[in-house]
Amino acid sequence: MADVFDYLHWRADVPLDADPFNEVDNLILAELSYTHFDGIVPSEGRGITLRKACEQFFAEHDRKELRISDNPVAKAPLLMDGMLTGRRLGDIVLTNYVNIIDTHKDVQMSAVTFRLNDGTAYVAFRGTDSTLVGWKEDFNMSYQPETEGQRLAVEYLNEAGRRTRRPLRVGGHSKGGNFAVYASAFCKPKVRDRILQVYTNDGPGFRSEVMNSEEYRGILPKVISIVPDTSIIGMLLTNKVEHHVVASSSSGLMQHDGLTWQVERNQFVPAELSDLGKFIREMQSDWLSKIDDKARESFVNTLFYIFEATGFGTFGEMSARKLRSAERMISTMTELPWDKQRELLKIFGELLQSGGQIVFDSVSDIVKQG
Repeated sequence: MADVFDYLHWRADVPLDADPFNEVDNLILAELSYTHFDGIVPSEGRGITLRKACEQFFAEHDRKELRISDNPVAKAPLLMDGMLTGRRLGDIVLTNYVNIIDTHKDVQMSAVTFRLNDGTAYVAFRGTDSTLVGWKEDFNMSYQPETEGQRLAVEYLNEAGRRTRRPLRVGGHSKGGNFAVYASAFCKPKVRDRILQVYTNDGPGFRSEVMNSEEYRGILPKVISIVPDTSIIGMLLTNKVEHHVVASSSSGLMQHDGLTWQVERNQFVPAELSDLGKFIREMQSDWLSKIDDKARESFVNTLFYIFEATGFGTFGEMSARKLRSAERMISTMTELPWDKQRELLKIFGELLQSGGQIVFDSVSDIVKQG
């Protein structure tokens, strides 16, 4: 089955004026934003060509190590090799790179702007990395009207729009897709008016107060939501947009990796949401409906307090030291006040109950139809 790397092999030399920018091009740029361009792509000024950025990045990183990495987003820089083989995306210019991580404010926000040879610019927001603070911000979205990362995304898009007069496309993968939609909705009107499309690639949705806002409803016609057939992250919360469901070569949570999405010619292979994908969507909706904002906040803070007790800053480090991490988390949980332990068990129990009830209802419907 073909993926975005195959797409670049086939179509990298097809210019944008012959075959306009499409959903696959969008994913390539959204994934490329996972690359750590610190010290390579300037935060302001004229920018740097993709070729120079690629040369500088791989002067410090080993391609072989990236290829064998267990971390899907670690492979993102390898996209540059395929992009540089042709005119389609090979001569883009990268600029306005920012990478903000603040553990005190629970924020992880990174973005970069790509200037394309069709006269447009693509503003890409990085998705969740492996840091605990990055994942905690995802959880914070369930109870906070606006996270610090979302606020910074709006600031970034306003500044990117100020620095160029080009028509804009905005996108991202995972949390980056959420940031892309949020920033596009709440940026300045003069920037919003220049946006052509907004791409959220398996990005989580929003709370009801965001979806019911005039700004959000105004940007919806430009939003393109792409999810794999067993989407988990993209089914979190809701976003009132019809999803474009695509096939993946992987299964379960690993379908979240956009590099596994299947490509045919200049588009993704269409699919239908799987039974597991539907189950996850219904289960998380039912579960969240039972938990108020105060309980969500307490649960998230307690859960990540346990994670942080390992002494590691990323899930990758925790995975590499599984035994040590497990021992510290268990020890920390047993030392929690009883009311906090009971709260965790109650919320996890409600999650299991929501899943069980959906299964029971589904079986009942089948029996009734039979």
